[in-house]
Amino acid sequence: MTVDVRITHPDFGEKIVKTRNVSDGGVFLIVEPTVMPPIGEIVQGQVQGMIENPPLINMEIVRVETEGVGLRFLDDV
Repeated sequence: MTVDVRITHPDFGEKIVKTRNVSDGGVFLIVEPTVMPPIGEIVQGQVQGMIENPPLINMEIVRVETEGVGLRFLDDV
């Protein structure tokens, strides 16, 4: 399932990106990795267009690939 996610971080501000894969523990986002902070940094994410008032979720960057980045959920989802 592909979902739009708004991610925020002081290095790049705010971006709307798409998911490639979602699991219980994290998500892979399709985004240009060169505009993302390095592994270990925390970004905030929020699902867009699925529910009213979606929660902000803290996520740690754990993997970087040419197609995007893997993030681990830090909050209970």
